Amino acid sequence: AIKDDHTLPSVFSLSQNYPNPFNPSTTINYSLPKEGNVKLTIYNAIGSRIATIINEFKPAGNYSVQFNGSKLASGIYLYRLESGNYSAVRKFILMK
Repeated sequence: AIKDDHTLPSVFSLSQNYPNPFNPSTTINYSLPKEGNVKLTIYNAIGSRIATIINEFKPAGNYSVQFNGSKLASGIYLYRLESGNYSAVRKFILMK
């Protein structure tokens, strides 16, 4: 993950991935206004966990992470960011 030290974010945010739809990989950006444990999880359309991309302590900052869906079937997936009391979910589409 890439950390950008220039400006610390003031709020938690989880951006829409790009490109979307994607094949086979996509980029997910997120921001943390304060340090804490961060969990980024991928789910399928019926809510089963497919993968946990990140599950570790992170300092405050802006981050970018790659997700490779080459082993997954085409379809709609969800990604969820959790840190402290913050939680957000976005939908993304894998098209092969």
